[in-house]
Amino acid sequence: MKKVRKASLILLSLTASALLLQACGSNSNGGNNGEANAGTNAGSNAGSNANAAEGGVKKEGFPIVGEPLTLKLMSQDAGVADWNKMPVMQEMEKLSGIHMDYQLSPIDSFATKKNLIFASGDLPDIFYAADLTPAEQVTYGTQGVLVPLEKYIDGGYAPNIKSIFDQYPEIRKSFTTPDGHIYSLPNIDLSAVWYRGPMWYNGKMLKALNVTELPKTTDELYAFLKRVKNEDPNGNGKQDEVPLTSVKLDDLRMYFLGFWGIYNEVYYADKDGKVHYTPQEEGYKGYLTFLNRLWKDDLLDHETFSQTPEQKKAKGTNNQVALFNDWFPYFTLGGEPSGDNPLMTPVKSEVAGSPVYGKHPGISTNGTFAISSSNPSPEASMRWIDYQYGYEGATLFSQGPENLLWKYKNKETHEKEWLPVEGGKDREEVRGTLTPNFGIVNPGMSSAELTKGLKSDFDRWLDKENADKLTPIAKSPFPNVYLTNEEQTEATTLLADLSTYVQQMEAKFVTGQEPLSNWDKYAAQLKKMGSDRIVELYQSAYDR
Repeated sequence: MKKVRKASLILLSLTASALLLQACGSNSNGGNNGEANAGTNAGSNAGSNANAAEGGVKKEGFPIVGEPLTLKLMSQDAGVADWNKMPVMQEMEKLSGIHMDYQLSPIDSFATKKNLIFASGDLPDIFYAADLTPAEQVTYGTQGVLVPLEKYIDGGYAPNIKSIFDQYPEIRKSFTTPDGHIYSLPNIDLSAVWYRGPMWYNGKMLKALNVTELPKTTDELYAFLKRVKNEDPNGNGKQDEVPLTSVKLDDLRMYFLGFWGIYNEVYYADKDGKVHYTPQEEGYKGYLTFLNRLWKDDLLDHETFSQTPEQKKAKGTNNQVALFNDWFPYFTLGGEPSGDNPLMTPVKSEVAGSPVYGKHPGISTNGTFAISSSNPSPEASMRWIDYQYGYEGATLFSQGPENLLWKYKNKETHEKEWLPVEGGKDREEVRGTLTPNFGIVNPGMSSAELTKGLKSDFDRWLDKENADKLTPIAKSPFPNVYLTNEEQTEATTLLADLSTYVQQMEAKFVTGQEPLSNWDKYAAQLKKMGSDRIVELYQSAYDR
């Protein structure tokens, strides 16, 4: 989890579209004050909430409400600090006049808690960083559990979001369900590159092997890994090097599939808009064949299917690993951020048009914010969240209030500078005590303007590595699409069984327990289990 938390800040510093900031620069649109509907109330705050809603909700400026309002907010929690004591949430309450009653669950148990909440009907007013799947949005939206948001967005209560939607209509389309409603909001970062943590080379081993040019084909990659195995690049006189390591292949699968022209692990659309189910594609067979070759020659870690992430990291800090996946190389190898351990250049296989890279789609694939039917003032809730889609609110929630970790060098140009961290503490860990947007995918937007003046040498090195190696071959894996309720029920059932079978067979093919000569038998079984129907369902959704 610490790895994900640290990634959240550095990812903000990837180069962003300046146009997005122009769209998000203000939290007002000059509209007239509007009256909020009292709505149906729930919980112990019924009386005060109803009165607050009657007091009116401003379409511009602060405070948002004429009278104090309390809302129940459910979210994931990284467990670093009490949200009630976080300076960001205290500042937001002062600005908005809205007090939040937090209902928090640890990240690893949030999905279970969310399901229980939906089943019980005892709803919070707001779902924040809620990781709402497309199926949940459709199901609970059509049931009336989640409130349609578009009338508040178009009605003047979310000028920042409306501005983004107007400038990037594809984002609006991507979060509009088949019934024409928007039930949740995404996290938006149009500059994001990584969809998963990428692959890295151990720079010490490259230097020991005198490698001056990284592998560019699967054959060159195989030859490099073979040298790692045989030439003692860690210099300890033992053959203890692990050329390629993984944890159940989940960390490398997305990256390696790109070597065979595949953008996503389950389904993807090619350049002609044709949907493919990845585990039955010839490219997937090529991926399995290559990994099986590495396994047989002891170049892929034989503890891949049994080790934990911590065990993998221990090998990295012991300088045993040559090629690995992580958000940043120093997370596995230890040490400080530096440009000594290069990003892996995706390699070309026998497949025409390879390699490709499945890039981040620019928006979260799941919903990060939603309003429930129990919310007494959806208008106020939209004004509250809209602030995070503009420059000032995004800065507050991503970096904390001014003069704690940072200060403006030039406020007019948005240039900032870091302040010394008290006691020499880790700046990112301190940030987690200031804001809830830490280790979770939160609602809001990211932009280069947010980190203007704050980029480190490592950040700039990452930008160049991405620009040189990934951006030229990058493609979004699959648009955010919605199935109808009936389609979703069918797809969920089919994919549950297919995923179990595919995962089992992937391990068997790679380790040789199942010979690849049985590929046709495997592919036929997938079709019997409904793989072609999955293609039909997602092709229809893609076409819509």
